[in-house]
Amino acid sequence: MKGLTKREEEIMNILWANGPLFVKEMLAFFDEPKPHFNTVSTIVRGLEEKGLIGHKSFGPTYQYFAQISEEEYGKHSIKNVVGKYFNNSYLNVVSSLVEEEQISIEELKELIERVQRQ
Repeated sequence: MKGLTKREEEIMNILWANGPLFVKEMLAFFDEPKPHFNTVSTIVRGLEEKGLIGHKSFGPTYQYFAQISEEEYGKHSIKNVVGKYFNNSYLNVVSSLVEEEQISIEELKELIERVQRQ
């Protein structure tokens, strides 16, 4: 699964937060200036081709829904970042966080405790 564009992610966030929606309903969740209906419709069809969303037919219109949870997508995104930028090493990720002072010794200890409990 590839990463999402900003607009694709915005649409997925709308679906994750609000459940199944028609494209017309999705437009209400965008900030001004709102994208055109056709633009959102095109992006939605692309997300469906990627297998990230599905639809239910209501006559000539479709109601779209997420086929992957936000948590599943987040896990996949982390795996992509670790693979692309940290040579598939979670140790390199943690080392980087420590070096950049983004994680404290106390948090590392808590992480170790969590791992040992599992």
